[in-house]
Amino acid sequence: MKRHHAAAAAVTALALGLALLAGEARLPALLGAAIATGTGLASLVAFGHFDRRAARPLQATLAVFAVVFLLRLVLVGAGVAVVARAGASAIAFVVAFFVPYFAFVAIEGSYVHALGRRMRKTA
Repeated sequence: MKRHHAAAAAVTALALGLALLAGEARLPALLGAAIATGTGLASLVAFGHFDRRAARPLQATLAVFAVVFLLRLVLVGAGVAVVARAGASAIAFVVAFFVPYFAFVAIEGSYVHALGRRMRKTA
């Protein structure tokens, strides 16, 4: 599971670093990247917390996956609204959110897949 955390740290550093280089669109890009990476890291922490404590770790992990998805849905809507009201680039926000978001979805999916394989080996 450490490789998932290492991949998440790399995606976070890359997303925030590229957002800093966005020029005039730096603030909306940083907001989008921060929301995507923050929720991605939070989901991995929650996965690790609940898969060790739950009687059914795979179901608990999938529940975390669903809750974080809904949280992201609300935060991306709020972020677009804030950026639009500020007159900043909504496109920069959306790109800076969705690029790391898809990377985190792949990492989270890999985590869930690895958890399922780990459970089959011990059963």
